[in-house]
Amino acid sequence: MTATGTGPGTGPATTAPATATGDTPGTGTGSSVSPTARRIWLRSRGLLVAAAVLVLTGLVLALLRSGDNSALHPSSAAPLGSRAINQLLTDHGVDITVATTSEEALAALRPGTTLLITHPEDFTPERRETLHRATQRTGTRTVLVAAGPGTTAVFAPGTEAIGHLPTGELDPGCTTDLTDRAGSAQLGGYGYLPPTDPATDPTTLACYPYEGLPTLLTLDAGAPTETVLLGAPDILHNQSLADHGNASLALQLLGARDHLVWYLPTGAEAPGSDDERSLTQLMAPGWRWAALQLAIAAALAAFWRGRRLGPVLTERLPITVRAAETTEGRARLYHRNGARDRAADALRTAARGRLAPRVGLPAAAAHTPDTLVPALAAHTGQPGHDLHQLLFGPPPADDPALVALADALDALENRLTPDRPETTDTTKTSDTTDTTDTAKDPRQ
Repeated sequence: MTATGTGPGTGPATTAPATATGDTPGTGTGSSVSPTARRIWLRSRGLLVAAAVLVLTGLVLALLRSGDNSALHPSSAAPLGSRAINQLLTDHGVDITVATTSEEALAALRPGTTLLITHPEDFTPERRETLHRATQRTGTRTVLVAAGPGTTAVFAPGTEAIGHLPTGELDPGCTTDLTDRAGSAQLGGYGYLPPTDPATDPTTLACYPYEGLPTLLTLDAGAPTETVLLGAPDILHNQSLADHGNASLALQLLGARDHLVWYLPTGAEAPGSDDERSLTQLMAPGWRWAALQLAIAAALAAFWRGRRLGPVLTERLPITVRAAETTEGRARLYHRNGARDRAADALRTAARGRLAPRVGLPAAAAHTPDTLVPALAAHTGQPGHDLHQLLFGPPPADDPALVALADALDALENRLTPDRPETTDTTKTSDTTDTTDTAKDPRQ
């Protein structure tokens, strides 16, 4: 806008646009070292990215860990789940009850039931004793998957469990109806030394041996309270059920009776779960060290990013730009962008700030129409409507209207400054002087 050329020198109309880019009235302007949103983002984006990476890593690890809960679950379609054998058993008319606590398993036991314990090493000896007594009382066939020494000590006293055997296809190594139908199967994991010689004890069946150690052991065979020790869970997994004779062997072990209780022990029944332990005690040693390293790294990063190298100083500008040049430059920017509304608002805001003290009002009342306009009307005698339109009216419609607004504001300030010469009076004086001199000199 060209409004900056209408006022005299550095008068109100020339300096008013300089306030348009500042803060709102009554607030200070920040120094060159004041933080901005861009600076804050540039300084903190590294930490935000690191935090996002940590959160995503934790979520991924949690998802991967959560996948372990699907192992041997009868409704899981994951490779290590058991949905396939569950469907086979259901198709053969077996009623399946899923239990996740020992209380649920005990409540589901009845005569003529098969109890499958998928992770027998994951609960306390006291709960094993309770389950064992309940199976003896109800005449239950108990199938223990990957039963270790703690389980055999309760369910198969005198049997020694030897672990860490490789898993692979094994021949039956015994002659029973079960193995004749199934043939070779994928077993291993644990091998068992029975308390009596299977060759002389018909109630003990030792099958699928690996280097002489049977990986499938049946104690009290034919009795209502059979106990089956299964060295590895592979024959129950979805991914291997169709291999070898796995499906037939699993179906015969779990589907010999009409009712099956599928017991999946949870962490709440693990040894020591009744004791109160801190978060660090629940974490594995490797995770504790990793958490400690991450905490140290986060503390160092916070110290690094929050450091203070000295007092905050305002930077000295290498050159000084006159206010008139700055005002003129901003006015040209307003003119180029057609920002008459912002230019007019800057002119009016600056004028109100200078007029308020001249009529005895505080600076806080300079931008309140109900206070400023009556005071100006009382001092100038102008109608309040005209003053309100001048100081708080709508933006000018075009550039000439903006120039007229600047002239009107300048004239209003001149009326409230008696010792300030007005532009119109100076012009008239100059015209009168020129006319007088011309009249005195007939040659002109």
